[in-house]
Amino acid sequence: MQKPLSIPNKNHVRRRRQLMRMAGEDAILVLPAAAERIRSRDTHYPYRQDSDLQYLTGFPEPEAVLVLVPGRRHGEALLFCRERDPEREGWDGPRHGPEGAVEAFDFDDAYPIGDLDDILPGLLEGRTRVYYHFGRDQEFDLKLIGWVNRVRAQVRHGAQPPHEFLELGHLLDEMRLFKDRDELRLMQRAADISVRAHEAAMRAVRPGMHEYQLQAELERVFRSHDAEPAYGSIVGAGANACVLHYVANKGPICDGDLVLIDAGAEYRGYAADITRTFPANGRFTKEQRLLHDLVGDAQAAALAQARPGVPYEAGHEAAVETLTEGLLRLGLLKGSLRKNIADGSYKRYYRHKTGHWIGLDVHDVGEYRIDGESRLLEPGMVFTIEPGLYVSPDDTHVAAKWRGIGIRTEDDVLVTKDGHKVLTDGLARSADEIEALMEAR
Repeated sequence: MQKPLSIPNKNHVRRRRQLMRMAGEDAILVLPAAAERIRSRDTHYPYRQDSDLQYLTGFPEPEAVLVLVPGRRHGEALLFCRERDPEREGWDGPRHGPEGAVEAFDFDDAYPIGDLDDILPGLLEGRTRVYYHFGRDQEFDLKLIGWVNRVRAQVRHGAQPPHEFLELGHLLDEMRLFKDRDELRLMQRAADISVRAHEAAMRAVRPGMHEYQLQAELERVFRSHDAEPAYGSIVGAGANACVLHYVANKGPICDGDLVLIDAGAEYRGYAADITRTFPANGRFTKEQRLLHDLVGDAQAAALAQARPGVPYEAGHEAAVETLTEGLLRLGLLKGSLRKNIADGSYKRYYRHKTGHWIGLDVHDVGEYRIDGESRLLEPGMVFTIEPGLYVSPDDTHVAAKWRGIGIRTEDDVLVTKDGHKVLTDGLARSADEIEALMEAR
C-alpha cells in the first residue's frame, strides 16, 4: 500500500496569506463550510467539504465558517466551528473543537460556531469591502446581510460598515487554477488509482454482463486505494455510449458493443477524469476502429497544442478540424472542410468542448477567456483533453454500420514550463493497446 499523501498545513497558511494580500487590508473575506444535505428523513448524503474552504484550510467538518481579516492585530485567520460534544461525537465521530482546530490547522484563533452572530458584526465594522460567494447558500446570504445591517444601524454612533461586496471567486479561482507541487502529487495519485480502475474494468468485461457490474469493479478499486468517485461514474454500453452524461448504468452489455467508461477517482479532494471506449468482446469491428482511431487522432492534435503561450481554445480547434476531416473522409459529412466547421455541421457527431480545468472540482474553477480572448496556457494549469464522436442509433442519414457508436477518449494534462505531462498516460489508449490489454486478461 502506498504511503498516504496530504497537503501540508504550511500550504494552507501560505494560501490564506496570499489571498489576504490580494484582497487588501481594508477587506474581510467570509467562507462558510458546505452544508450537510439530507438524502431522506434523517439520512444524509456523504459529506464533502466546500472546495474553497478545503483549499484554504484542509478543515473537514460541516458547520464552520472561515473569516479572514487582513491586518487585524489580534489575528487574521479565524475559524468558527462546532464545539466538542461527547454525546454527538459518540454518534457522528470526533470533532476538533475550537482549541483543536487552532492546534491542528494553524489558525490564529477559533471560536464556537454559536458565537458567530455576536462576533462577526464587530469584525465587519471598519472594513470597506466584503469578499464572499453570494448565491451559493441563500440562508447564509441572508445572515451575512443581517450582520452588515447591524453595523449600518450603528452609523450614527460612528460605526463604519462595508460599502462594497465583491465576488470571492475573482481572487480565489485564479489562485486555484495553478497547482503547486503538493497538489500535483495528489492529482497524480488520483490519476494512478483511476488508471488501475479502468484497467480492472477492461479486464473484467464480458458480453452478458450489465453496466452496473463494471461500475462496481471501478469503484471497488477506488475504495481499495483510499479514494472515492470524483463524480457519478458513466458506464454506457452500445447506444448508451451516445448519451453524454449517461448515469443510469443499468443496461446489458452485448457481444459487439463498445463500452464507454467515463470515471475518475477523487483522492484527498483532488479529482482525476478519464474516459476510455473499448469492445466488450475484446475486438473492435472495422467501423468501431475507424471512429476510435479518428478520435485518437483528434486527441493527439489537441495535445500538440498543450504548451505554454498557446491559447486554450487552440486544442479544441485542432480537435474539431481533425474530426471534421475524418468524418468527410469516411463519408459521414459532405462538402468542404471549412464549410462544415463554419456552419457547425460537425456538431451532429461532436456536441461538446474538448476539455475543462480539473483540480479540487472535476470541472474546476478558472476563466477560459480573458478580455474576450482565449487565455494562454501557463505552467501549473491542469485540464482534460476529451474529443469524442457519437452517432445516434436513430440517425437514418448514415449507413446502419455507423449507427449507435459512441466513442470518447479523455486524459488529464499538466502544462509544464516546456510542454506538457499526461497524468493519465499509463492507461492503454489506442485500439491496438486496448486490444492487447484485454487479450492478456
